[in-house]
Amino acid sequence: MNQPRLATIEDMPRVLELINELAIFEKEPDAVEVTLSDLEKDGFGTNPKFVCFVLEVDASVEGIALVYRRYSTWKGEVLHLEDLIVSEKTRGKGLGTKLLDAVVKYAKEIGVKRVSWEVLDWNEPAIKFYESKGANVMRDWDVVQLDQNGIENYLKNI
Repeated sequence: MNQPRLATIEDMPRVLELINELAIFEKEPDAVEVTLSDLEKDGFGTNPKFVCFVLEVDASVEGIALVYRRYSTWKGEVLHLEDLIVSEKTRGKGLGTKLLDAVVKYAKEIGVKRVSWEVLDWNEPAIKFYESKGANVMRDWDVVQLDQNGIENYLKNI
């Protein structure tokens, strides 16, 4: 098996396929709004909004880890792991570990104070995987979001 590498713009169609596969796994098959054009525009050029690592098996991208920088009022600069996705057909073969290794090495290289991410509370295999790597799964925190409609509705009320 290869080592993770930085994604290229040519990898984005497969990255989008894996994003859609994850949405189906997470029981949100219609939730993906990002387009191939968005990924190409936002991930490349003079000011990329994310960094994506990919891992190939037999010349096919079968895993990704997409990260971006954030700022914590408590810690300073941190790295957010938006998604670590391994194709269903290659799960359990060590791809997730290799991708997480690449993310943590990258975090060390850029000097951030923390790597953070979310995991669904029903995804016990992922929770066990992250805990086995030493991650603190903070079960007493809830994710809070305003989607596009929520933003519009909020603004109508101020």
